Amino acid sequence: MSAIDALPPLRAVIAAHGLSARKALGQNFLLDLNLTAKIARAAGPLDTADVLEIGPGPGGLTRGLLAEGARRVLAVEKDPRCLPALAEIAAAYPGRLEVVGGDALRVDAAERLTPPIRIAANLPYNIGTELLTRWLDPPAWPPFWASATLMFQREVAERIVAAPGSKAYGRLSVLAQWRAVPRIVMELPPEAFTPPPKVRSAVVRIDPLPVPRFPADGATLMRITAAAFRQRRKMLRAALKGLSPDIERHLTAAGIAPTDRAERLSVEAFCALARELQPV
Repeated sequence: MSAIDALPPLRAVIAAHGLSARKALGQNFLLDLNLTAKIARAAGPLDTADVLEIGPGPGGLTRGLLAEGARRVLAVEKDPRCLPALAEIAAAYPGRLEVVGGDALRVDAAERLTPPIRIAANLPYNIGTELLTRWLDPPAWPPFWASATLMFQREVAERIVAAPGSKAYGRLSVLAQWRAVPRIVMELPPEAFTPPPKVRSAVVRIDPLPVPRFPADGATLMRITAAAFRQRRKMLRAALKGLSPDIERHLTAAGIAPTDRAERLSVEAFCALARELQPV
């Protein structure tokens, strides 16, 4: 599909601007506009929303978002080689696309957008998890975004939606499911990308809850989950001993067996422990 707008096919754009993907930037370009349009639709109603896109590259998803009616798109791109191609898209959609050149980890995008705000991105593999963690742990909740539709390596996507007791269950599972409803909405094979990555990819749609499922201090929960899953094979009394000299008492008070392991604890149990360990 290359006729969603009057712009050239993405392969022609990449050739014209010399946009070979760079491994150092975590780039894998999605060129099939059928797929980019499908991802855009998975993000929900766009005609009444501003959209934040991270790492647009040559603009495949950007074009999908605009063609699907996004009110406005703010695209943050670190690679200066991509900016001329994105400028061509901006010219084709007057007043609806703003491109910011820079590092997404340093750009305060929320101040440039008007709510409701949806995030939609084929995240660069090298910063995807860090960005998600930031979006799940803002200074105040609910967050600035009304939904986040994000592409990850499938292994990461499975961690986000994993249930307690499963091999994939980990820190991202707890943080995402504490405050939001995540679900995998699409899977993509390596050959969908240029160059093909060595792994499959998946798109996760994350919808924030109005309030967290269970009361807990976010910073404390972040510390606990980081320590617990860093040594997930250890019993919690050993994995968490650095958090408190009296960790066994805190675990017992939270209804958790000190001999249990992180992968077996529910989100509710982690939150109970966070309340126990929250600084007074």
